[in-house]
Amino acid sequence: MAQDEVILRFEEVSFEYGHNKPILDEVGCSVRRGSKITIMGQNGAGKSTIFALIVGSLKPESGRVVVGQDISIATSRQVIPRAELDLTVREFFQKCFPAKVYDIDPRIDEALEVVNLKGHEKVHDRIVRTFSGGQQARLLLASALIQNPDLLLLDEPTNNLDKAGIAHLTEFLKHYSKTVMVISHDAQFLNAFSTGVLYLDIFTRKIEQYVGNYFDVAEQITARVEKENRKNALLAKEIQKKKDQANVFAQKGGQMRVVAKRMREKAEALEEEKVDIRREDKTIRPFSIPSQPELVGEILHISAFSTMSPKTHKPVSRKTAISLRRNQHLLLQGPNGIGKSTLLEAIATGAAEGAKIGSDVRVGYYRQDFSTLNFEDTVFDSLLAVMEKHNEEHLRSTAAGFLITGDMIRTKIGSLSEGQKGLVAFARLVLQRPGLLILDEPTNHINFRHIPVIAEALNKYEGAMILVSHVPDFVGNIRIDEVLDLEK
Repeated sequence: MAQDEVILRFEEVSFEYGHNKPILDEVGCSVRRGSKITIMGQNGAGKSTIFALIVGSLKPESGRVVVGQDISIATSRQVIPRAELDLTVREFFQKCFPAKVYDIDPRIDEALEVVNLKGHEKVHDRIVRTFSGGQQARLLLASALIQNPDLLLLDEPTNNLDKAGIAHLTEFLKHYSKTVMVISHDAQFLNAFSTGVLYLDIFTRKIEQYVGNYFDVAEQITARVEKENRKNALLAKEIQKKKDQANVFAQKGGQMRVVAKRMREKAEALEEEKVDIRREDKTIRPFSIPSQPELVGEILHISAFSTMSPKTHKPVSRKTAISLRRNQHLLLQGPNGIGKSTLLEAIATGAAEGAKIGSDVRVGYYRQDFSTLNFEDTVFDSLLAVMEKHNEEHLRSTAAGFLITGDMIRTKIGSLSEGQKGLVAFARLVLQRPGLLILDEPTNHINFRHIPVIAEALNKYEGAMILVSHVPDFVGNIRIDEVLDLEK
């Protein structure tokens, strides 16, 4: 099979969610065998929709998505279906194949090695439910890799991977001989293996195709935007000149009116030449999370906590003595599966026996799976629900700072992209003014352009804070006063 053979084509594909949410407009693009493609575009542009059209779970309104004959496709799902949580690891991976695979155990070991989940133990008979959220995300990623497909579709594969996990995956993708398409916000990761970019423009709803690594293409796009801006500035001057001339001639009357009309037509023709400028991925506005003003004394006391033993997978109790007051930031550390998210949830809901939150402390809780949000609420109702005083003007201006504008504020949370849900969750924290801020992997799904802005806001937060994050650059920009390592 020829390496430059086209294995996927979009032919004038249009797609919209309902009548008011067009995503693609007569898009054409192609993917060649063996290429490593990054899909770029801002939050909500429809990057995940492209994957759904490729695998056929969504159908275009018009046009065709053509996949080559006998091309196998595997995609990394975002969540494990409930029905699969009680399977053993072996049964979970067996379900990835249409027929029984007899040598599946070594294949499982290889796939788990790539996502850095292969411990000292034999995991084949372990029940999927007993793995932590972060480990389940790795199982999902491994379930796509184990299929060794002709076309591998990865949506945010580095979420929940630590540094070693990202390094393993990067090496795997570099040496993968087949075709890969990746959606990710991790620029360094993408640059390590990309050979081309499909750029989905949220305003023109077209896909532009670029060749080169990720950083090259990002530069090309920036240069193109600047060139288009310059061209438009020159055209705007020329248009104004023609309009001014037309007005002068029109006032003279008689034969000059015909000249004036010609000038106006020239101005209109020039307007047509103006390029639709891509309003490049906007970054959220700098923001601060106000802390609950009236709090004094101890906000949170942790005297004991439970972790999961990596050998027995049973909880082990540990003693500690941590006291958090205003303006104190605690970093919670430990490998995937040790129980960081479980501990955060127990503290946030008041179910942790060894943790006591001061009376009347408002808790702002950012969960990595967004389950603190009601997916049936509109964005407006979700934001309004956390405000003490209902002030619509303040709500809307806060929302706008997080790029929540126009129709989006009346959209149901459930129909937003994961990145947009994250921005809604941050807008809620700003409006809630919590005394205790609990953050579980707050950079997952967030566009990398926003991350420094979020780090700055957390760094300046003046209430008590507990943070879990696998992203060293992000944590490095936030003041940390105390570290609790669950492994030690």
